[in-house]
Amino acid sequence: MATVSLKAATREDLQTIWEMQIKAFSELLDKYQDYDMSPGAEGLEKIIERYEQPWTVYYFIVAENENVGVIRVIDKKDAGRKRISPIWIMPEYRNKGYAQAAISAVEQIHGCHHWCLDTILQEAGNLHLYEKMGYHQTGRMDKINERMDIVFYEKD
Repeated sequence: MATVSLKAATREDLQTIWEMQIKAFSELLDKYQDYDMSPGAEGLEKIIERYEQPWTVYYFIVAENENVGVIRVIDKKDAGRKRISPIWIMPEYRNKGYAQAAISAVEQIHGCHHWCLDTILQEAGNLHLYEKMGYHQTGRMDKINERMDIVFYEKD
């Protein structure tokens, strides 16, 4: 598995996170035209709003001495599931194992059990990654438009 480190983001990092998010999700936004829910269509204010939630932590995924991506963890530190939403690797760093390493790293920080996430059903690479990491589909699926469905995963 690739080696990454996670660096918790600060308020001063939010503009950078937003710019990275827009770039990272632009291809999926163009492909699926999901302007209501795609991270590629969100404004900076949404990132700020999430950052200010006491249960949210944004981490830069660092490899090769670069911020290669970001992962947001929602951990209310209660009996509920922890959640990854979203995670992304910048296009030029994809397919190097960084997402898998980042998920393993947040599970080391926040505990390896009781997680959930969702992803695009039509993106086979995402499904493969999450299933390889021990996540299983819950059976819930939301149709977003004629091109895209969201599928829900859990890990116990």
